[in-house]
Amino acid sequence: MLKADYRFLILTAAILANAPAHAVDAGTRKELLKIEPTARLEQACDIELMSRINKSHLGFSVDKVIAYTVTDPSYKGDSIDAEGASFRSRGDWYFVSYKCKTGPRHMDVKALTYKIGEKVERKDWKRYSLYD
Repeated sequence: MLKADYRFLILTAAILANAPAHAVDAGTRKELLKIEPTARLEQACDIELMSRINKSHLGFSVDKVIAYTVTDPSYKGDSIDAEGASFRSRGDWYFVSYKCKTGPRHMDVKALTYKIGEKVERKDWKRYSLYD
C-alpha cells in the first residue's frame, strides 16, 4: 500500500468500523476511486473484513486491519490473499488471514473468507510494526 493512502485508510476505517457490510456511502466511494487500484482493492477488503468481524464476533470492535503484518499479501486480478494480516480490537492486535474478491473497479466485495488467529503478544508488536 502506498504511504499516501494510509491517512485515507485510517479515516475510512474510523467511519466504517461499525457500518453494515457493503454500506459505503457516495463520498467514501468517490475517495476510494482516487487511489490506485491495488490499494483500493486492499482497502475495500479491509473495510469489509472489519464490518464482518464486528457484526459476527461480539467480543471484537475492530478499528484497523493491516494486510501485511507477517507476510505481504498476494494480488491476482480482483483478488487479494492476505495470509499474514492482523487487526486491532479494543487496543489489542490479533492475527487474521483472509481472501477477498472484488468487482473489476475494486469497490464492491463479492467474496470474503477469513480466519481469526491468536492475539499478538504485546512484546511482539515492535517486531510486526504494530502500535497502540
